[in-house]
Amino acid sequence: MTYRVALAFVATLAVPAFAQDARKGSITAADPWSRATAPRASVGAGYLTIRNDGAQPDRLIAASSPRAAKVEIHTMSLDNGIMRMRPLPNGLEVSAGGEASLAPGGNHIMLIGLKAPLKEGERVPATLRFARAGTLTIHFKVGAAGAAVPEAGHGGHN
Repeated sequence: MTYRVALAFVATLAVPAFAQDARKGSITAADPWSRATAPRASVGAGYLTIRNDGAQPDRLIAASSPRAAKVEIHTMSLDNGIMRMRPLPNGLEVSAGGEASLAPGGNHIMLIGLKAPLKEGERVPATLRFARAGTLTIHFKVGAAGAAVPEAGHGGHN
């Protein structure tokens, strides 16, 4: 009996390592991930997919993390052959029944003034603030420095 109790306890500890999706109201933040940064880097980026299962649009209006002095919602665009990155001052809309993808080369979460480098394998906490859904805490899983997509995880979760 003691063995079963210990096994059940260990199993509950393992679940958060794989279950990265977070949900609040009609909003789901799926597969948050980031890349490892160079030892002296002062910025990093976070990526995820935000799904809105609600009947009304919502908007990601702010973000924060204890690992960065400032966090901004950014977009990247090609302007006359030059890639430009800019903050989205009004946040990012997530349409009703739709999703918004934050990925390399496009919209993303910018971690500015990193307090320490992002290291492969760690999880970086962040809080997303939505106009309707309120705040939602996520953890970016940090992959390799050159990762183009999140690492495959358990059961389809990254």
